[in-house]
Amino acid sequence: MFTLTTLFLLCAVVGGTVLICQFVLTLVGLGGDHVGMDVGHDFSAHDFHGDVGHDIHAGGAHGAESSGHDAAGHHGSSWLFAVISFRTLVAAATFFGLGGLAAKSAGQEIGVQLLLGAVAGVAAMYGVHWMVRTMGSLGEDGTVRVKHALGMEGTVYIPIPAAKAQAGKIQLKLQNRLVEYEAVTSGPQKLATGTKVRVVGITGGTLEVEPLTTSAV
Repeated sequence: MFTLTTLFLLCAVVGGTVLICQFVLTLVGLGGDHVGMDVGHDFSAHDFHGDVGHDIHAGGAHGAESSGHDAAGHHGSSWLFAVISFRTLVAAATFFGLGGLAAKSAGQEIGVQLLLGAVAGVAAMYGVHWMVRTMGSLGEDGTVRVKHALGMEGTVYIPIPAAKAQAGKIQLKLQNRLVEYEAVTSGPQKLATGTKVRVVGITGGTLEVEPLTTSAV
């Protein structure tokens, strides 16, 4: 017969097993967000506002303003999706079971068992969400964000064919680091190695550049 104690025990055992597996995968480098299947990874208000569309161009201020307004309008639902994820739900189930079993062993009534289990589950959910966000922000501190390259100057490293026929590569200093990115140009002339360029647009991880007035070939 399925009882409340069985429910608590099932949540604690299954949730705890999955939680341990996630921890082990994280230790061996396989516990990224794509493995954890986080539902809310791409829906936080900060990330939504930061990535204003697929294409960022020098004249795209109107699009950025519209996207920012939309992000503000959906702040509530985005925040909710950010908290509810596979990782946080597993933690909630685990501690719901543990909290309920602890209340059961203390001789508490069924209502108190459910209440304490629910409180423990919600606390675990928010605790794991906070830890994931904190670890993510620490990791992003040293990560070069390609959107910051807009308007910056660089040097062609691998020749860039004209009219966006193919991507070449440029080098530029971004966040005090010398980095390389694929780049294209819409101009009619090929940009040779050593040409000084300015980033005028970003599409995905590819930069769109144009030569400076004083180009070095």
